[in-house]
Amino acid sequence: MRASTVSTAERHHFRFHEPHVHLSPVFGDGWFGRKAESFARFFGTPTFLVTQTMVVAAWIAINVVGFTHFDVYPFILLNLAFSLQAAYAAPLILLAQTRQADRDKAHADADAQHREALAAASIAREELAARQSAQILELLAQNTTLTRLTQELSLAIKELTNEIHRKVVAA
Repeated sequence: MRASTVSTAERHHFRFHEPHVHLSPVFGDGWFGRKAESFARFFGTPTFLVTQTMVVAAWIAINVVGFTHFDVYPFILLNLAFSLQAAYAAPLILLAQTRQADRDKAHADADAQHREALAAASIAREELAARQSAQILELLAQNTTLTRLTQELSLAIKELTNEIHRKVVAA
C-alpha cells in the first residue's frame, strides 16, 4: 500500500544530482571536449610518463651517438617540444581540475540534500510508527474494557438465567 503512494521523484535515487548534470562534461559535449578531457586525464598516467621517457631517451641517444644531427647538444628542439607540451598541458589540466572541483562540490551538495531527504523520511516513518503504536495501545485498552464488560454481562446473564430457572422450577 505504501509503495503506491511514493512519488516517482522519491523513487529516483539520483534526483538531487539532476540539477548538476550540466557539469558532467568537463570540456563540453562535442568531439573536442571528449578528446581534450581524455588528453588531460592521460597526462598523469604511468603510460604517458614511460612513453615520454622512452621518446626523450631515444631522442637524446640518436643525437648523441651521431645517427642524426637534427637536434645536437644542448637539445634546443627537445626543450622547445617540452615547452610546447607544457603550454598546452597546463591549461588543460587546470581546467580539468577546476571543473572536477565544481562537479565534486555539486555532487557533495546533492548528496547532502539526499541525506537530508532520507533523514526527513526517517523522521516521518518514526512519527507514523509512534502514532500507530499509540493507536494499537488504545485499541488494546478498548479491547480489555470490552472483554471486562462482556465478562460482567455474561455473569449477569448467568445470574438472571439461574434466577429464572429457580422461579420456573419452584412454580
